[in-house]
Amino acid sequence: MPRATPQSILALSAPLLLEVLVLFLAGCRSARPAESVSATALAPNAVQQTTIGRSVEDRPIEMIRFGSGPHVILVIGGIHGSEAGGFYVAERLVEQLRATPIPAGRTVAVIPRANPDGCARHVRANAHGVDINRNFPAANWAKSRRGSYYGGLAALSEPETVALTQAIEQTNPELIISLHSIEAGRHCNNFDGPAADVAAELAARNHYPVTRTMGYATPGSLGSYAGVDRHIATITLELPRTLPDAQAWSQNRQALWFAVAGEDLANGP
Repeated sequence: MPRATPQSILALSAPLLLEVLVLFLAGCRSARPAESVSATALAPNAVQQTTIGRSVEDRPIEMIRFGSGPHVILVIGGIHGSEAGGFYVAERLVEQLRATPIPAGRTVAVIPRANPDGCARHVRANAHGVDINRNFPAANWAKSRRGSYYGGLAALSEPETVALTQAIEQTNPELIISLHSIEAGRHCNNFDGPAADVAAELAARNHYPVTRTMGYATPGSLGSYAGVDRHIATITLELPRTLPDAQAWSQNRQALWFAVAGEDLANGP
């Protein structure tokens, strides 16, 4: 057997040493970004804004997420673009969340304008003429004729509905609050799924009636999909449509804060 020399040993080990060096350097390069992402995700008062989808006319659908706790609340405004109070109040809630940190253990995600094309035109439906709140893949979705409550060619046919259902999957909320408005005298805290207690807490603060049903069928609605089918506590907060938007926010500021934070605002009205 030939005797090993220092030169032969170095020749044999050089490829192995090179491979080890490459792996070491790669690990060094990847360590910093991983640590940075982890630190950001775990920050108790983290604020993250993301685009969760695009509308028919390619407007962004934005979600602003506050905190990183396990108790997740999702607030959605502007499903109906003609109900300006809904997205106005959602935007004021975002401002309140930026100004007032939520308690540890909670995450609040807000989608202020779920139907940005409708909001831009101040019309109920999206740019395809589809009522987003009749397009969710609920068990009760059904084909309907074109009109104010047209649910589309099929459930989930609209990009806005796809973005919202994906947001529900990603955030896995224990409570969803959808902000709408309705004619005077019919404003209420409507609930679906296991949300009766939440509706009662809202009512104690905004003094709106609590209702289990709106009194008419809502096939393919968010409440049907999330509340009835998926058993997620779901509130449809119907604001008085004739009320000035700023007053609607004033009436519901404490109620919404209690719903998302589990406590009253110290400086609230």
